[in-house]
Amino acid sequence: MDCRVLVVGGDPWARGQIGGGLSHESEHDLALMVSDFLENGSSGADSWCSSDSESGLSDLSHLADKIPICKRPLAQFENEVLSVVNSLILSIKKTELPGVKSGACNGSCIRFALVKLLRLSGYDAGVCSSRWQGTGRVPGGDHEYIDVVSHGHTGSLERLIVDIDFKSHFEIARAVDSYDRILNSLPAVYVGSLARLSQFLQVMAEAARFSLKQNSMPLPPWRSLAYLQAKWQSPYQRQLYPDEKGMNRANSFDHKQCNGHLKRLQSLLQAEIETERLLKPIKSENGWRRKPERIRHYLYEKIP
Repeated sequence: MDCRVLVVGGDPWARGQIGGGLSHESEHDLALMVSDFLENGSSGADSWCSSDSESGLSDLSHLADKIPICKRPLAQFENEVLSVVNSLILSIKKTELPGVKSGACNGSCIRFALVKLLRLSGYDAGVCSSRWQGTGRVPGGDHEYIDVVSHGHTGSLERLIVDIDFKSHFEIARAVDSYDRILNSLPAVYVGSLARLSQFLQVMAEAARFSLKQNSMPLPPWRSLAYLQAKWQSPYQRQLYPDEKGMNRANSFDHKQCNGHLKRLQSLLQAEIETERLLKPIKSENGWRRKPERIRHYLYEKIP
């Protein structure tokens, strides 16, 4: 098993030990943060609503325009890995999920199944477990995601982040309608560089602040930009395969939660791919491209 950890200020491939899941310290820190926020930071909770004011709508509309910019253009390697990841996720069967933990694994089994398929396809992929300590009003915590590393001919290294539950990081309470539209426009699975990921994080943290502001609510610390950045930019351990002892303990565990997660993920991904396919301009015999609104009529024309 390959267990490598990125250490800030040190050798990025030094060895280390980090456990998976939220530590007791992290859970305690986050619980205190939530308690303090509810008691002292949400004085406007009684004014919750689900509509946009003019100023908030304008701000959110401006941020919504940035999401398509964040989605493209993708570099060649990103496009390649994105296509492969989407295809492999749709190919995973629930019977192929490895037992990783003897309790709720929060998608770990799906990540390890995907990493296995990526490695069989020739990609240097691993499951990364990050951990960070709480500082100020940013609670400590843990996060798990996948990375894919490409070693160039010139010795350069390109690292892509793969997060299979991307939208969940930006869900907020009592979101206004325009925020939900921005949230739903995010990719179901994020595949890309850290630099492009940072663009998404900045947009979504700002959008969350504007949405909550419409309800006279402050931004909670676990939805701040600093907390979001910590998930993917903190020291991490990289594993290629699940821990065998953990798999043995999990053999008798019923992965109903994981099966449901896989089903939802595949459904979201399939819907996203189908939507993009329908919105893609269709080239006719005359060489011109039909606009998306003409696609439905065009398809009916072709039906004998």
